[in-house]
Amino acid sequence: MKNLVPLAVVALALALIAGGTVAYAQGTFKIPFKFEAGGKKFPPGEYRVDQKEDGPITLRQESTGKEVQIPFIMKLVQPKPPIEEPQLVFDMVGNFEPSYTEYVTDYLLAEVWLPGQDGLQVHTLKGAHQNQTVKGEMAKK
Repeated sequence: MKNLVPLAVVALALALIAGGTVAYAQGTFKIPFKFEAGGKKFPPGEYRVDQKEDGPITLRQESTGKEVQIPFIMKLVQPKPPIEEPQLVFDMVGNFEPSYTEYVTDYLLAEVWLPGQDGLQVHTLKGAHQNQTVKGEMAKK
């Protein structure tokens, strides 16, 4: 009986550690434009997005394996009917940088929607802008 108690404690600890690192949902996205998220700039490419527990969003560039943690502002309630495929919503804003002679469009990550969980608002823009939605696929584990 005394030998079973330490074994049960170790098994419980391993279960808690393994359960704490599981992501709720993941999505992969092919983003065809440069964008900004969490104050950082990213090139076009394929990205994996996930969130563990209630922590920040993890944005992983598939070509390099580089991961960045992006905090979110608040949770957004799932619409009716619920979202069935991963989606990223970008705010599109015009910009005259860097030469003030050429008009370019900046894309700012605003919302992350992963199936099976509430949306996450990453950025809020109050001025005039449009939205661009990029649909993704469920990530393969």
